[in-house]
Amino acid sequence: MASPEPTDPRATLRGGLPDRYLTPEDLVTMFSLPSVETVYQWRRKRIGPTGFRVGRYLRFNPAAVQAWEAERTALEDAA
Repeated sequence: MASPEPTDPRATLRGGLPDRYLTPEDLVTMFSLPSVETVYQWRRKRIGPTGFRVGRYLRFNPAAVQAWEAERTALEDAA
């Protein structure tokens, strides 16, 4: 009886994780914001996409940013 093929542990770990999390600088580029401070203001006011800290660094899940953008677009279309 053949043993199952060993799987790549990285593939198992990455099951539903994105290849790369976004930085505040990425959001500045994506949304043509004036500065990174805008992203931090959104976070303080709780009006921007949800992010999380990795040590001292702020990161954003691309799926969460996309969902936030879709929600904002839907609100603007409804208004």
